[in-house]
Amino acid sequence: MSLLKLHTHDFFFSEKNTVTVAERLPQPVFPIHTHDFYELVIVRRGNGLHIVNDVPYYITCGDLFYINASDHHGYESVNDLELNNILYCRSRLNLAADWETLIPGDNDSQEKRYWRLGIQGISAIQTVIDALAKECIKSDALSVQLSESLFLQLILLLQRYRHPPDSHQLADAQLLDRLMLDLHAGIGNAFRLEDFCHHHQLSPRSIQALFKQHTGVSISHYLRQLRLCKAMALLRQKQMQISEISSECGFEDSNYFSAVFSRALGISPSEYRQRFR
Repeated sequence: MSLLKLHTHDFFFSEKNTVTVAERLPQPVFPIHTHDFYELVIVRRGNGLHIVNDVPYYITCGDLFYINASDHHGYESVNDLELNNILYCRSRLNLAADWETLIPGDNDSQEKRYWRLGIQGISAIQTVIDALAKECIKSDALSVQLSESLFLQLILLLQRYRHPPDSHQLADAQLLDRLMLDLHAGIGNAFRLEDFCHHHQLSPRSIQALFKQHTGVSISHYLRQLRLCKAMALLRQKQMQISEISSECGFEDSNYFSAVFSRALGISPSEYRQRFR
């Protein structure tokens, strides 16, 4: 069965426009699809599953994806998910900027096109996105140039504020950002909220309330979904034993992993793997 394909002429105001903003407030469940343009996906709030080239990502506020025209992706299990989708045509970009370096593209691996933004970064880019959304619906020469200038400003800000999901190099991060980093870095290890709170002199209740406010889910649910997404990817791509996958994804034992996986997805890990053979 052929994939749904989205086309440039359905989203861009004219053939002159190089970029457009497609806000999804909220983003509904959307089937796997491809398109003939490139896309930045920035998660504003809520949570859900983002499937990119058959790899599942559990996404929430601050997640950033660079989607190539050759990629296929879609959304499942969404919960109040809000996105800023910035669509652009690389071949139409005219400003004298080093676009190949600034925007990860066809020669960059999928891992290098998934990033996170801290709270400060999300705040910094929103004003630019709002201005871009107003300009990209015009086709006069000045507006087209201004749109591309705003797009370049956005790309530069993303370069400044983005960081790998499991990076520890975020010296000026707010505590919620640090918690996100620890959760991503600790998928395969035991994470103790008590230790995190003790180290940062926090109240567990206050940080849990802050996390729920920004993501819509509890800390334990978020970490469990991260681990399940990694397990789903390993089951699709690797010929590892179930016990090995269980251990690599931070579960106590394979029986517990199988129970959690089956309860979440409705099928066992081995049945899930069989679907992708």
